[in-house]
Amino acid sequence: MATKRVPHLLKTLDLFHAISKARAINMLVSKHTAKWMQDTSKKSPMESINEVRPIKVEGRIVACGGDSNPALGHPLEFICLDLEEPAVCKYCGLRYFQDHHY
Repeated sequence: MATKRVPHLLKTLDLFHAISKARAINMLVSKHTAKWMQDTSKKSPMESINEVRPIKVEGRIVACGGDSNPALGHPLEFICLDLEEPAVCKYCGLRYFQDHHY
């Protein structure tokens, strides 16, 4: 009778260990995130990208790849520049605006 309960007991212990591992990982990630958020000497990625001036484009549509080197960029995104305010790339945050003299 006890041998029939052993597999169930082992499944319960495996579940307990899986939950314990998940909690440990969550605690580690939370501590890392809190440490990163407390360091005010460094700028956040969004603060850094906002310091880049908007890029002037002659046409109505721009193709943003994130970087001149394709290995360092992101998937190609075509951005329409019909609006007055600069258009923002959803991957890297670069801003583009249309030069209306052309």
